Amino acid sequence: MNNNPIHKPGWLKINLGNNKRFSETGSLISSQNLHTICQSGRCPNLGECWNRGSATFMICGDVCTRSCKFCNTKTGRPSQLDAGEPLRIALSIKQLKLNHAVITSVDRDDLTDFGALHWAETVKQIHLHNPDTTIETLVPDFMGNVDSLNLVVEAHPDIISHNMETVHRLTPAVRSAARYERSLSVLKNITQSDIPAKTGLMLGMGETEDEVIELMNDVLSAGCRLMSIGQYLQPSRNHFPVVEYVHPDIFTKYREKALSLGFRHVESGPLVRSSYHSENFLQSNV
Repeated sequence: MNNNPIHKPGWLKINLGNNKRFSETGSLISSQNLHTICQSGRCPNLGECWNRGSATFMICGDVCTRSCKFCNTKTGRPSQLDAGEPLRIALSIKQLKLNHAVITSVDRDDLTDFGALHWAETVKQIHLHNPDTTIETLVPDFMGNVDSLNLVVEAHPDIISHNMETVHRLTPAVRSAARYERSLSVLKNITQSDIPAKTGLMLGMGETEDEVIELMNDVLSAGCRLMSIGQYLQPSRNHFPVVEYVHPDIFTKYREKALSLGFRHVESGPLVRSSYHSENFLQSNV
């Protein structure tokens, strides 16, 4: 593992955001005591997304039971679930007038259902108060518990996403409790429903081209046809180091390769994140 920092290239320059919509989005999230992965994950697209009134809401609190080496979300012992959170999420989406909403969560391995009932209630409340809003759920692996996953499936979001994050070889070093094969199983179980499955991959952690293509084929074998590919950015010096800042041309190459293998829609670029322009995945004839 290389601990010597490398300089960020110019193509990773980001828009911090400073318009009225950005301020309104931030104020609403704060006033409703909500959490977003935009903030906890230090997403480079926070400015762009908040400027257009879009945000990825993070449910089940802001403390994760896992300590993945790529993630900036706090880890520790979470508090009890907030029963009022699903309704506040739904009403905030209504106030922001979102046509498409993305929901993710921390891992709650401390709960018997891993937070699945809370997930299902959140999707239910969004449907109830925003019948025309489409929903993407970016779910954890629920420790492979199919009954928990099915609670989300039965709430009928429009897309269910679960991220592979990195290639097979690097998974044990990067993800604290997740397993490569388990994540593939989650994607396979999603595709057995009538809901499209989606996954995400980070580059720049030391993976090889052959390993990336192997992951693509594994994901396709699980039935998943939607993928996002982005550059890993090290949140702090205590996290897994960036091995390489991958050139935008390589992201284009991987997108073309994925489409040639059978993916239906791929968002691939240095600043792409799981929920970036997620509405495009629904517009791709899935």
